[in-house]
Amino acid sequence: MKLLQAIFFVWVIGLSGCASQTGQPVLYDRLGGDAGVTAIVDNLLQKMARDEAIARHFRDTDISLFRQGLIDKLCVVSDGPCEYTGDTMRNSHKGFNISGAEFDALVQHLIHAMQEENTPIAARNALLGRLAPMYSDVVYQ
Repeated sequence: MKLLQAIFFVWVIGLSGCASQTGQPVLYDRLGGDAGVTAIVDNLLQKMARDEAIARHFRDTDISLFRQGLIDKLCVVSDGPCEYTGDTMRNSHKGFNISGAEFDALVQHLIHAMQEENTPIAARNALLGRLAPMYSDVVYQ
């Protein structure tokens, strides 16, 4: 329920900012471009590695390949100049049986990573708003 409330909150904030975003840089640039997205991903990966509930899902994963895929995914999601060649979110999470609590923990790690990288709050909310619809492709697959 908390996740749904958070998603709704981010969605409302995103809608309220639509009219004022005319002329603003694309989200990718507001996240800091390549350097910013890479820093967010690296920070997030460190947090994920320290969270056993999440880290257990990545024991057999090539982390450098996963890292680059995540950078590319966030770049594409934020309208950056990248190409994501990985699998769909649903297919890449199939068989992991990620719980809602694990998903929520990952979102919290992402929020903290963005805060620590000094990502502006409007850019954080915009990214979370774009990632939120992927929930059903990730959880309990």
